[in-house]
Amino acid sequence: MSTRVILDGMRIPPRITKFGAAGALASALLIGQAAVAATPAVATTHPATSYAATAHVTSVHVKDVGKTCYSKLPAQAHDTLDLIAKGGPYPYPKDGTVFDNREGILPSQSSDYYHEFTVVTPGSPDRGARRIVTGEKKDEDYYTADHYKTFDLVDRGC
Repeated sequence: MSTRVILDGMRIPPRITKFGAAGALASALLIGQAAVAATPAVATTHPATSYAATAHVTSVHVKDVGKTCYSKLPAQAHDTLDLIAKGGPYPYPKDGTVFDNREGILPSQSSDYYHEFTVVTPGSPDRGARRIVTGEKKDEDYYTADHYKTFDLVDRGC
């Protein structure tokens, strides 16, 4: 299920709406935690039992994803990233649609995790091959110049 919000024809990437939802959830959990802490303890006749929690961590190594400096991207990619940050409007109707990662190059995620946006290619009669693919995490932006054959994670720190 996509959490994309549409305001006056503008699409807002799910990660922007999810940050708001995450903040609301965190607030609710903190309030709930305070309520539980304030509840008096009740004596029980059952012996104390300890349950060890085990975390299931899956390491994903994606060898085909490189890294590129934000400053090395073409100016049109900067324009696209600025539009994404603002929530649009986007130049093409397919901008903001779900990217399925059929190539399997990006880390495996749920089916609506990634979204694609066109990076305008000067002189191209169509959308061209350049895209920004966003994940739901902050600053999880991938650039492809060859229509999804390779991806580079955009490093905004350089």
